[in-house]
Amino acid sequence: MATTKKYWKSTAQLDESNEIVKNLEQNEFAAPVPTEEFLGNNEVMEESSTTRRDFLKYVGFSTAAASLAACEGPVIYSVPYVNQPEQIIPGMANYYATTIADGYDFASILVKTREGRPIKIESNKDAKYRGHANARVHASVLSLYDNNRLKTPLVKGAESTWETLDKEVAQKLNELNGKTLAVLTQTFASPSTMAIIEMLKSKYSNVRHVTYDTVGEDGALNAFEAKYGVRGLADYDFTDAETIVSIGADFVGNWQGGGFDKGYSASRVPSNKSMSHHVQFESNMTLSGANADLRYPVTPTEQKHILAALYSKLVGGAANVSLSDKVAKVVEQTAQKLSKAGSKAVVLCGLPDQAAQQLVLAINEKLNSSIVDTAAPIMTRQGNRLAVDQLVKEMQSGSVGALFVAGVDPIYSYDNSDAFAKAMEKVALTVSFASREDSTAQKCDYVATTPHYLESWGDTEIKKGIVSLAQPTIRPIFDTRQLQDTLLKWSGSDQSYKDYLKLYSKSSGASWSQALQDGFFTSNIGLQVDENASEFVASVSDNSALSQLVNSKKPSGFELILYTKTGLGDGTQANNPWLQELPDPITRTTWDNYVTISQIDAEQLGVENENVANGGLNGSCVVVKMNGVERKLPALIQPGQAQGTIGIALGYGKTASIQAEMQTGVNAYPFFKSGSSIQAVTVENVGGEHEFACTQLQNTMMGRDIIRETDLATYINGDKHEFNPMPEVSLNHIETPVTSPDVDLWTSFDRSTGHHFNMSIDLNACTGCGACVIACHAENNVPVVGKQEVRKSRDMHWLRIDRYYSSTDSFESDEDKKDGFEGLFGENGSLGGFGELENPADNPQVAFQPVMCQHCNHAPCETVCPVAASSHGRQGQNHMAYNRCVGTRYCANNCPYKVRRFNWFLYNGNDEFDYHMNNDLGRMVINPDVTVRSRGVMEKCSMCMQMTQMTILEAKKDGRMIKDGEFATACSNACSNGAIKFGDINDKESEITKLKNSDRMYHLLEEVGTEPNVIYQVKVRNA
Repeated sequence: MATTKKYWKSTAQLDESNEIVKNLEQNEFAAPVPTEEFLGNNEVMEESSTTRRDFLKYVGFSTAAASLAACEGPVIYSVPYVNQPEQIIPGMANYYATTIADGYDFASILVKTREGRPIKIESNKDAKYRGHANARVHASVLSLYDNNRLKTPLVKGAESTWETLDKEVAQKLNELNGKTLAVLTQTFASPSTMAIIEMLKSKYSNVRHVTYDTVGEDGALNAFEAKYGVRGLADYDFTDAETIVSIGADFVGNWQGGGFDKGYSASRVPSNKSMSHHVQFESNMTLSGANADLRYPVTPTEQKHILAALYSKLVGGAANVSLSDKVAKVVEQTAQKLSKAGSKAVVLCGLPDQAAQQLVLAINEKLNSSIVDTAAPIMTRQGNRLAVDQLVKEMQSGSVGALFVAGVDPIYSYDNSDAFAKAMEKVALTVSFASREDSTAQKCDYVATTPHYLESWGDTEIKKGIVSLAQPTIRPIFDTRQLQDTLLKWSGSDQSYKDYLKLYSKSSGASWSQALQDGFFTSNIGLQVDENASEFVASVSDNSALSQLVNSKKPSGFELILYTKTGLGDGTQANNPWLQELPDPITRTTWDNYVTISQIDAEQLGVENENVANGGLNGSCVVVKMNGVERKLPALIQPGQAQGTIGIALGYGKTASIQAEMQTGVNAYPFFKSGSSIQAVTVENVGGEHEFACTQLQNTMMGRDIIRETDLATYINGDKHEFNPMPEVSLNHIETPVTSPDVDLWTSFDRSTGHHFNMSIDLNACTGCGACVIACHAENNVPVVGKQEVRKSRDMHWLRIDRYYSSTDSFESDEDKKDGFEGLFGENGSLGGFGELENPADNPQVAFQPVMCQHCNHAPCETVCPVAASSHGRQGQNHMAYNRCVGTRYCANNCPYKVRRFNWFLYNGNDEFDYHMNNDLGRMVINPDVTVRSRGVMEKCSMCMQMTQMTILEAKKDGRMIKDGEFATACSNACSNGAIKFGDINDKESEITKLKNSDRMYHLLEEVGTEPNVIYQVKVRNA
C-alpha cells in the first residue's frame, strides 16, 4: 500500500544535513578493533626497531608455546552429592509455583530451578489472576544472587546473631512505657501477615500499623474507598473493550501496578475484523500513548479540564473549561464514541487527585462499563501518605517509642527524607526488616535481615478473593529470617510461619498441597486492611469534585510529571544490572534517568542533544527547582512530550548498599511531595554535557519496507496485495514475486520431514514492554556490558525491540487535507491528524518491532564464514558453533538484520564487567544448558534450541506426539500479550501454520531473498 509516512528514530534524522547521521549510515561498526589492547602502545610500535624477520620469529615461537600450553585443559573439580536429594535429577529442571510481592510488583509465577538453584522466572499460565511476569519480575531472579545482600542480622551496625538481637529487642519493647510501637511496612496484601500484626497488637499495647507505598495511589484509593467502602483499586479487563479513553494513565505500563496489557493486546488484534479504539491524553510519551490510535499531548492541567468536560457530557453538570477548538472537538467526538460503545467503553485516569478519580468512577458507572470490576478490587496498593506524614509528626513529638520498618526505605524515597531521619533519632528503638543495608537500615539500631522472596513463604491477595501462595525455591543462602517468623517470635508464639500459613490457608477450606502446586486458592476470609487509613479519607460530592477540576489553574513554570520506567520501576531492584541495561522502550536509553522535554521547550531553553555515535548521545544539563528542592539532571529531547511539561523517572540515584556501577541517575523522590506525581517546577539550562548510552539512534529503515502498516478499513475491505504487497523483481522484463522459485538462486531442500520451527511476531499485540528481552537474557546467559560499551554500540542483547517514530511527509496537498479535516470519526476524518503537524517531533506515531536472528533458510551469514562456524540445521535454526568461531565478524557485516553480537571482551571473567554474574554467588544464575561465550566469539539468538530439544526428548521419553503449543522459546513464554508465537510449521494444524498463512504475514526484507523463519504480522491501525 502506498504511504507518505516517514519513519525515524531520533530528531536528528529529521535534519537531512546532519553529518553524524550520514556517518552512521556508512559505518556499521562504531569502533575499530582495539589492537592496542594486545599490541601495546601504537606510538611505541611505530618507533620500534624490530625487523620483520625478528617479528615473525617472535610470533612463531609465541604461537607454538600457546599451542603446547593449550594441550592440557584446566582441572575443574566436580563434587557429587553424598546423598542425592530425591526431588533433584541432575540435568533436569524443576518448577515451583510461587508469588512475588515486593511492594511494587505482584504476580503469580513459576520458578525454574536447576540442581536446587533458581535460574529463571516463568509466567504461571494456570494462575487465576496475574499469572504473567513483567521485565522486573523476570529479572528478580538475579537479585537473589546479589553479593550486596546482608548475610547476618546487625546490631548497632555490626554483624551479630539472632539470639542477641531477639534478647535486646525484647528488653526494649518491654520498656516502651505506653509509647507507640509503630510498624511501617510496604503493602503486603497478605492475609496471614496482617493477622500476625494483629497478634503483635495483642501482645503490646498501642501498636500502630501504617502502610507506605513508595509510589502510591492515594487519590484512587481514597476515591474508591469513599465510594465503595473498601480500600482497593478497580480492576480492568480490556479483552472485550470497544472504546478506551485514558487521561494520563499509562495502563499499558506501570499504572496502578500494571498487569493490564494482556487484555489490552487481545482487544487490539483485528482477529475478527474489529479492534478496540484507544484515545490517549497525556503529557509524557508513555507505552499507552505509543500504542494508542489517537494521542494528544496535553498538560496535566488540561487533562483535568478534559476530564471535567467528558464528565459534563456523559454524566451531567456544568463544566465551563477553556479548551482549544481542536481539543474541544475531539472531546465532543470522544464522548459520542463512549456513549455509543456503552458497557464496552471505559475511561481511565492517572491524575493523582481524588476528585479526578472520583469522577472517573462516576463516568464508568454511568456507562455501566463491563470492563471495570469494582466488586473484586485489586488489593496491591494500600499505602496512605497522610498516615505516614502523621507518623513522622508523632515521631518528632517523641510519642513513638519503637519503630519497625519493613520492606520500605523511606530515607531514600520519602519526599522529606531529612525530616524522617531526624524524627527517627527521637525514637528509642528502631528496627529495620531489610535484605540489604539501605539508607533506612543504616540509621536503625537493629537490622533483622530478611530473605529474598524466592527463599520465603507467604500469601498475597492480589485480587479480592484470590490468594496466591509463595514457597521457597532454594534454602536460605544467608543467615536470614522472615519478617513473619520474627513477629511471631516477638509476639510470644513458638509456631513457625510455614506452619502458621498452612493452618491459616486451610481455614479457608483450601487444600494445602493442591494450593501449593497451583500457586493460588480462592478465599472468602478477605484481607484485613489498615483500620487507621479510613480516618484520612474525606468524602466529597461529585459536584465538588467537578468544581475542583474546573478551577484548576496552570502554573507559571513547567509542570513536572514523575513516572517509573518499565525497567527499574520504583528502584527496589536498583542493584540489578539486567534492568539497568534494559533500554527504555520509548527513549531507548540505558543506565540513566533524565528530564524529558519537548523540542519547542528545548529550543527556548537552549537545550541540545547531539548524536556522536550509534549509541552515544550527548545532552545539555538543566536544574529543576521546586520549593527549596533543587536537582541537576541531563535533558533528553523527547518527541511527543507536551509543551510546558517535563518528565523525570523515579527509582534512580540510590547509593546505599548499591554496587558502584549501579549508582546511576538522580534521586527524584524529593519532588514527590505529598505522594503526588504532578508538581509545578522551574527549569533552567546550566550547560555542561552529559553522556547518554542509547541503543540504535541510527535509523535502520533506510528507505526499506520494514514496518508495514495499514488501516482497519483497508484490511477489512481491501485486497491483500494492497496492504501487504509481495516485493517483485524483473525476470526477463516480467515482474516476478521474489518468492517464486524462478528467481531463487539457492538450491531448494525438502523441509517437510521432522520439525521445522517458525516464529510469528504480531506488531498489533506487541506493546514494547521488554519482558521478552529480560527473559532471553536470563535463559541464554547474555552478558551485561555497562554504560560505556553501550555507547560504543556493543550491547549484547540477542533480542531488541526497535521503536520507530513516524510522521506524514509534507506535500503541497497537505494543506488541503488539513482544511478538509472532518474530525475524528468522520468519513474523511483522521485519527492521527498528523498532516497538521508543523514539526513531526510534536506528536509522532510509534511502532514497536521485536527483532532477533531471523534464522534465514538462505542465510547470508552462513556463506561468508571462513570456518563454517555458522551453519543451518534441519529444523530451521541458524546454528552457531562457538568453538569454531575465530571472530572475523564477516557474518555480522553480511547480516541484513544486524542481529549478531560480538564479544569484544571476556565479559564473564573481567573485573571491569563485574555485574553479578562474575563472582561465585552470581554465577549460580547461569543456565547450564547454554554455553557461556568467550572473547572474540560471535553470538546471536539460537531460537532457544535447548528448549526445543528438551521438548522433543520429553515427548520421546513419554512415547507420545508433541502437542501444539508445547514448543516455546524464552521470549514466546515471556510474552503474555501473545505477540510472539512459536511452533512447528510441519504441523499443519498448528497455530504457527495458520499465522504463516494469514493475510497479514510478511518477512523482513523479503526482497533480499533470505527466506527467514521469523514472520511478522502487518500492524493495523484504526482509521
